[in-house]
Amino acid sequence: MKHLAAYLLLGLGGNTSPSAEDVKGVLSSVGIDADSDRLDKLIKELEGKDLQELIAEGSQKLASVPSGGGGGGGGAAPAAGAAAGGAAAEEKAPEKEPEKEEESDEDMGFGLFD
Repeated sequence: MKHLAAYLLLGLGGNTSPSAEDVKGVLSSVGIDADSDRLDKLIKELEGKDLQELIAEGSQKLASVPSGGGGGGGGAAPAAGAAAGGAAAEEKAPEKEPEKEEESDEDMGFGLFD
């Protein structure tokens, strides 16, 4: 993915046919080592193709993929109360109050939308 991202950045920058060395240069500028095998495969696959056409073609394919949320399944029915009958209904345990969630130190005080 990092190789493709660097390739696309070069394309946006005006280089219509980036070479493997161009991609390696972009990746090394941010401290990433390029995987030569994957990079060579990417360059071979994209050689002679127009990036704008490939993106448009991919967008059409993605449009046909169903991505609507189906909502999830319904809640599970309470098995113990229904199976035990009337006696179990009379002996309901008192409901616990939901406990307050304490702030976690894992996020070190930073929220996603701060």
